[in-house]
Amino acid sequence: MMPLTMAKAGERASIKKIGGREETRQHLNTLGFIPGAQISVVTEISGNVIVNIKESRVAISREMAAKILI
Repeated sequence: MMPLTMAKAGERASIKKIGGREETRQHLNTLGFIPGAQISVVTEISGNVIVNIKESRVAISREMAAKILI
């Protein structure tokens, strides 16, 4: 497993685990970041990550991306 921040643009992966505090995990869950979901990195801008998940593009901060393990 590795954090989402280490994934390269265009790379597809499956989410293995979501770390962090309960409120962070709940927020990511409502955005569709759940274990087993397929995710692909669109681009990285200044450490922030834009990803495709469930047919949607979502921008997340570097801190949140570090809590998502793929």
